[in-house]
Amino acid sequence: MSGAPLLDELRRRLAELEREDLGRALRVPAGRDFCSNDYLGLARDAALRRDLLARLAALPAEEPLAAPSSRLLRGHTALHERVERRLAAFKGTEAALLFPSGYQANLGLLTALVGPGDRVLSDARNHASLIDALRLARCRTVIVPHLDVGAVERELAAPAAAPGGAPSGRTFLVTESLFSMDGDVAPLDRYAELAARFGAELVVDDAHACGLFGAARGSGLCELFGVERRATAIVSTFGKAFGLAGAFVAGPQTLIDYLVNRCRPFIYSTAVPPLLLHAVLAVLDRLAAAPERRARVLALAARLRRELRRQGVDCPPDSSPIGPIVPVVLGGNRRALVAAERLAAAGFDVRAIRPPTVAAGSARLRISVHADHAEDEIDELARATARAVLATAGAEDPPAPRAPAPVVSG
Repeated sequence: MSGAPLLDELRRRLAELEREDLGRALRVPAGRDFCSNDYLGLARDAALRRDLLARLAALPAEEPLAAPSSRLLRGHTALHERVERRLAAFKGTEAALLFPSGYQANLGLLTALVGPGDRVLSDARNHASLIDALRLARCRTVIVPHLDVGAVERELAAPAAAPGGAPSGRTFLVTESLFSMDGDVAPLDRYAELAARFGAELVVDDAHACGLFGAARGSGLCELFGVERRATAIVSTFGKAFGLAGAFVAGPQTLIDYLVNRCRPFIYSTAVPPLLLHAVLAVLDRLAAAPERRARVLALAARLRRELRRQGVDCPPDSSPIGPIVPVVLGGNRRALVAAERLAAAGFDVRAIRPPTVAAGSARLRISVHADHAEDEIDELARATARAVLATAGAEDPPAPRAPAPVVSG
């Protein structure tokens, strides 16, 4: 006979999260959006909306808007091929493959490529989707300190012996390009050089940089650092600067052919619907026609950092390149919650980010700047943030809870 009923146990766990200021709940957006990843403001762009509606109105009546089967059955269409060719050209690679989400793209890519005999060097602050993918791959994962090029070089130079002394497989270096919680940038050119020198495979999650960086196409940091053809695979998403949803993997044609055959999350998932793909094409056209949007969002983010520092708020120093994510690290969970509540009351939607999304003791406000924000909004947000941070001075986290007594069945 088991212990407490399951729902009672779940209520206890939820209550414990609340005591630690770690409870979450869904909340309808309110206030000016400084929270979402809609960096270019395309989710609300009127010209993009008109373009998409015109494209849909011009479609033949018999053309489907959904593809209710996997790509290997009847879900593959000429539109999928067209979009993937366009995405490959956008990223500067031979080929691309669509996925329903960035999480699924990372999961599918790494579990298809990496196995128990392989070694993977993974940045300590990589996204949860990369962490979960490597756990499922059952490889030997080496966590390297965040953006520590020296540590990466030392690990790559070390013999990659498998457990028990058996011959090892391949070595992979896996990193984000623009890190989603800190807003800092991986040295992809250095990583590509090290991977080539030591015979490793470089895998880059370019999700938060896609659409923002790169002078020619704005395709991301892989373009900016010139590593498009030196990376084994590049993952990008439509749920950030594109203002949509979905994702894709870009890389050599052989890689994409292999994923079509061996990537279980791709093989056994319903195809990305054509309705979304028409929107992707509209965004790609908009990005090409309005490159000034990415320059504007980066300039606005730099302005916010300057204004925050003028108001006495700690935030990361400017560097080159630097993106639209501006973290204000407060430390305690309750401080972050109080500051977010103060900003909401002032009309700004900025959310508190707490463990396990970030490390314990590094709870923060994560401010996301968009191209359609105005300069006066940026300045007012900086002032409101300073007031909100000041208001958290007396907010302390509760004492760490004692370990619960074990439940004995019988």
